[in-house]
Amino acid sequence: MTNTTRTSAPDDPAAALLTEAYAVAPDDLDRLRRRLAREAERGDLLDVAIRTVDSPVGALLLAATEAGVVRVAFSGEGFDAVQSELAERVSPRVLVAPRRLDAAARQLDDYFGGRRRHFEVPLDWRLATGYRGEVLHHLATDVPYGGTASYAALAARTSSPRAVRAVGTACATNPLPLLVPCHRVVRSDGSAGRYRGGPDAKALLLALESRV
Repeated sequence: MTNTTRTSAPDDPAAALLTEAYAVAPDDLDRLRRRLAREAERGDLLDVAIRTVDSPVGALLLAATEAGVVRVAFSGEGFDAVQSELAERVSPRVLVAPRRLDAAARQLDDYFGGRRRHFEVPLDWRLATGYRGEVLHHLATDVPYGGTASYAALAARTSSPRAVRAVGTACATNPLPLLVPCHRVVRSDGSAGRYRGGPDAKALLLALESRV
């Protein structure tokens, strides 16, 4: 007969909760995840908080560090892939922790409901560096709600005024769509151009803001 030894509980409360999760019914997992998120925040173990929200352009994944919202992703990007990207480029300590993103979720809901034209949540720009970051900073401040700008016009505001193609790439890879409104940038002929959330999402957002 083999003797078994019961190990003591881990000193790390977050690890203890993970151990507990293996022995509970599925209905209790959400409760445990919430507890795990709280313990991780208390123990300074949570670097990236994530949550999903519903919207007229489909489900969105929101992610935030202590500095601010670092990523907004559309379902078409694949949420698993986005979480892997966050783990690789920001920190492997990524956890569902909705509370950190409550303000962003409320403001997005107000935006889609026509009750908000400006977002007032802190942003973490670390995924938008170099020239792409410069483009997106101009975009965030220079193209107002209900308006549009061409890629060429946006390039003209930057340190490389002829880099129209690079501006297009910056908009197409914007890690903070909606909060940084790359949907307002269109081609010089008036056609929509590329959008991370897809052409239908871009058309819906432009139509929403055109009601002003």
